[in-house]
Amino acid sequence: MSDQSARSTSFGWVLPALASPLVFTAYDQSHWWSEKEDYGFGWLAPLFAAYVVRERWPSIKASLAEEAGARPAVPTMAIAWLTFLAGLTLFSIGAVYRGAAGPTFGGTLAITLGATTLLLVGVMIAASILQAPRPFRLAGYFLFPALVWLVSAPMLTVVENSLSTFLRAEITKVVFGFYDILGFSLEQRGNILILPSGQVGVEEACSGIRSLTGCLFAGSFLAATFAKNAASKAMLIAASLGFALLTNLLRSLFLTAWALAYGAQSIEGTIHDVSGYAVLGLTVVLLLLMVPMLDRREARGAVGSHA
Repeated sequence: MSDQSARSTSFGWVLPALASPLVFTAYDQSHWWSEKEDYGFGWLAPLFAAYVVRERWPSIKASLAEEAGARPAVPTMAIAWLTFLAGLTLFSIGAVYRGAAGPTFGGTLAITLGATTLLLVGVMIAASILQAPRPFRLAGYFLFPALVWLVSAPMLTVVENSLSTFLRAEITKVVFGFYDILGFSLEQRGNILILPSGQVGVEEACSGIRSLTGCLFAGSFLAATFAKNAASKAMLIAASLGFALLTNLLRSLFLTAWALAYGAQSIEGTIHDVSGYAVLGLTVVLLLLMVPMLDRREARGAVGSHA
């Protein structure tokens, strides 16, 4: 067996061990996927992560099959090992806390950060030990399968709540200003719009924070699957955030218009929920429409680089 083949075989045995903490991560996060409706998309995280690895496996094997390269400098490897041990410690603390206290935001954060670190840094260390020529590039193939878990469950609730409060206030101002300019009779009191038929509140679901994570999840997957260079990936991810905010603003404008036409109580229930799902669906459609545009951009860049 050649050195290149042995390297691929060895990495094939090491990878499941490095990825095994993600199994416990999925178990831990499944509590939030079940309990919090806005994180239900997390059930797709294991499937999407496995799909991306499968799609990239030929490139991973090709990278491992290249001629052996020099190992990274000793200080670089020392930092890598220290980071790996820090990830192992963080994961262990989170797992023990999960067993003692059950599902908690802090425990989920520790487990997720630890598992992500173990996979990414572990791949780089394994590649270095096996003398793969470009260990950082090899680790780059696993960015989405590792980092997607940071999006698929609520962890930083303080940041999330602060952002939600800010977005609710801004969306309320925009909606009020829009209909005020059109001449409708309404009044703003904080995050509440007073209409002739009642009042409409811009709640957390309408702030955009809930769909922001779902759209970021979708945009990251599309970027990992379709985009071929870092610039295109960044554009898709940034667009997913922008589209999420835009479509939620349109949703708030639509619900307010519906309340003005049919009464404040008319937007409760079905019309409110359906419009929420439409936000995510519309964002995914817009992102998919961006994919061929990015393909053409990448093709023009490739032609220009060979001119």
